[in-house]
Amino acid sequence: MKLNYKIIFHFLGLLILFNGGFMLLSTLVSFLYNDGVTNNLSIAAIITLALGSLAMLFTRKHNKEMNKREGYIVVAFGWIIMALTGSLPYVVTGSIPNFTNAFFETMSGYTTTGASILNDIEAMPKGILFWRSLTHWIGGMGIIVLAIAILPLLGIGGMQMFAAEAPGPSADKLHPRITDTAKRLWLIYFGYTAAETLLLNVAGMSFFDAINHALCTVSTGGFSTKNASVAHWNGQPIIQYIIILFMFLAGTNFVLSYFAFKGKVQKVLHDEEFKLYFRFVAIFTIIAAVLIYFRADVSVSSIDHPMVWGEGESAFRHALFQVLAIVTTTGFVTADYTLWTPFLVVFFFGLMFLGGSAGSTSGGVKVVRHLLLIKNGFLEFKRALHPSAILPVRYNMKAISGDIVFNILGFFILYMLSFIIGALVFSMFELDFASALVCLPLV
Repeated sequence: MKLNYKIIFHFLGLLILFNGGFMLLSTLVSFLYNDGVTNNLSIAAIITLALGSLAMLFTRKHNKEMNKREGYIVVAFGWIIMALTGSLPYVVTGSIPNFTNAFFETMSGYTTTGASILNDIEAMPKGILFWRSLTHWIGGMGIIVLAIAILPLLGIGGMQMFAAEAPGPSADKLHPRITDTAKRLWLIYFGYTAAETLLLNVAGMSFFDAINHALCTVSTGGFSTKNASVAHWNGQPIIQYIIILFMFLAGTNFVLSYFAFKGKVQKVLHDEEFKLYFRFVAIFTIIAAVLIYFRADVSVSSIDHPMVWGEGESAFRHALFQVLAIVTTTGFVTADYTLWTPFLVVFFFGLMFLGGSAGSTSGGVKVVRHLLLIKNGFLEFKRALHPSAILPVRYNMKAISGDIVFNILGFFILYMLSFIIGALVFSMFELDFASALVCLPLV
C-alpha cells in the first residue's frame, strides 16, 4: 500500500507548530523575569511556528485517515523533528551554542531521560530553564498518548492489552477516538501538574521553582532548577514528600487515574499491576531505609542533610525518595547515594530496570511486563508437567493471548540487547563504565 506522505508531513507540521506554541510560553517567562533572552527566544519561536505553518499549509488537502505504517513513521520521526526544532532556543540564545549539545539536551528533555550537559544550571536564564522543563512536560504528554492510545493500535511491545481498558481507539485507524483519549489523559496530566505546583509553592518553594519541578515530576523527567537537584530542599521535608507523592502518581497507569477520578476506586485497587507496583515500592523502601539507618552515612557527601524530623525519618525519606525516583526513572536526588554502601549502589542500579506502570510517563521495562513474564515462566513449568493442559497467562482475570506474551518477550530481549550494546559503545568513547551503565535504563 502506498504511503500517504501528505498526512505524514501534515502531522509532523502540527507537532512543529505545537512546539512553537510552547516556545512562546518560555518567551513570556523570559519577559516576566527580564532575563535578557526574550528577543532571542521570540526569534526561535517565530522560526519554529513558520516551519510548522508551511508544512501544514502545503499538506492541508490530505486523506484524514492514517494507517499503521504511517503511524509508525509519525511516531518515529516525530521525536526527532521535535528535538531538532526544540534545540533552537538553546542555540539562538547562546545558552548552549553547540548544536550537538543543544540537540542532546533537548532529546533528553522530550524523552524524559533527564541526562544533561549543563554544569551550572542556576546560571541559566529563567526562560531557558522553563523551556528545558517544558520539553520534559511535552514529552511526558506524548508518552502517555503513545502508551495508551497509539501503541495498542500499532501492536508494539505487548501494549495491546490496554486498548480495551483505555477509552481510546479500537479500530485500525488513528481517528477520531484518539482525540477523546488524549483530552482525558491530558486533563489528568495538567491537573496533577497544577496541584503539585500549588502544593510546592504553599510548602515554601518559589513559584518558578515549583512550576518547573512540577513539570519535571509529572513527566518523570528529572530536570531541576538547582545544581543540587531536590537535595537543595533537604531542610524542608514537606517539599520532598510532595514530590514523592507525585512521583508515585506519575509512575501509575494514567488510565487508572482516570478510573479513580470517575469514582471507580475498586478497579484501581484490584488492578494487578498497581498492586505489584505498590508492593515493590513499599518493600524496596523498607530494605533501603533499614540499610541507610544502620549502614550508610548520609553526611559523607558535600550535600547538606539536616535531620529536621529525626534520624529515623531522614533514613525513611531518603530511601523512599531514591526508590521512587529510580523506579519511575524520574532522576531527582536528595543524596549522593553512590557514596553509600556498595550493596545500596548495586541495589539502586537494579531498580532502574524495573520501571513504573505501563501507561505512565516512567521509563524502564514496566511492572506489567515483568509480571506477565514471571507468570509465563511459572506456567512453562506447569506445561512441562502437564503437556495437554491449556494454561493461558492471565492478567486482571483475563486470558492474555500468546502473541502479546511473545511481543513482551521480544521487547524485553531487545531492551536488554540495547542496554548491553549501548553500554559497550559508550565505554568505547572513554565514558566511565558506571556512567555508561546508568544512562540507558533511564530511557
